[in-house]
Amino acid sequence: MALKLHQGGHQVIAYNRTPTKLEPLQAEGVAITSNPVEALQETDGVVLMVTDRDAIASLLFDDTTHALLTDKTIIQMGTIAPTHSRELLQTVMAAGGDYLEAPVLGSIPQVQQGSLIVMVGATPEQYRIWKPVLSCFGPEPMLVGEVGTAAAAKLAMNQLIGSLTTAFALSLGFAQKQGLDIEILMTILRQSALYAPTFDKKLQRMCDRDYSKPNFPSKHLLKDMDLFAEEAHQCGLDARLAETVSQVVQQAIALGYQDEDYSALFSAIAPTSSETPHS
Repeated sequence: MALKLHQGGHQVIAYNRTPTKLEPLQAEGVAITSNPVEALQETDGVVLMVTDRDAIASLLFDDTTHALLTDKTIIQMGTIAPTHSRELLQTVMAAGGDYLEAPVLGSIPQVQQGSLIVMVGATPEQYRIWKPVLSCFGPEPMLVGEVGTAAAAKLAMNQLIGSLTTAFALSLGFAQKQGLDIEILMTILRQSALYAPTFDKKLQRMCDRDYSKPNFPSKHLLKDMDLFAEEAHQCGLDARLAETVSQVVQQAIALGYQDEDYSALFSAIAPTSSETPHS
């Protein structure tokens, strides 16, 4: 994402908590820093793409960085709960800064292509100002509503990622156990209203049980499913489906697939004799 901004003609200074991840950027001519304080001091807008609200707090709200938020705009692009995003808005504004959210749907290939779906929670004026930056990631960033609504849209999408993939894995495992030719199953599915392109994207991984080189690891799906269930409960919704998917992903993680592609949940649903949980 830093490289896309750089290629888009924006002045970028990149910081990562894992310094080795900055080396490819430096090789492409992107300015880097080993200190988040420098990143805040040198920029008007800060794009955040980190794991969760605890990671965000560790970067923005220690004694040194918190004092530097005045007149800075924080653009939060990770997947966090709507409640957490609204809390961040209040904290940043109290420190004299500005805040908007712009979570994305897509992964590394879509970043490279500039085809991410960018969902923006902001005021119309914030959207107007920062759209040229956000357009580096996707062709038409969508103003969803005020802060919190884009975070909600993102969690709703990720809930579908988990639930659709789990449902497909169960049907695939069932077909294999029943001796049904998988290509026949897929031919029927592709002609039906039940088909989703993600099924074909994950089919070979599941059949090969090869979950390496993930774009979205199991541990991150678990975080998002748990966030969704928590927020859904607060809305008065029955979140048992999301909780069940979380249990399936937890089982995949117990099998050692926490850093592998989330399609590893297939091995939790249809384990082989050699797949037993790690203690």
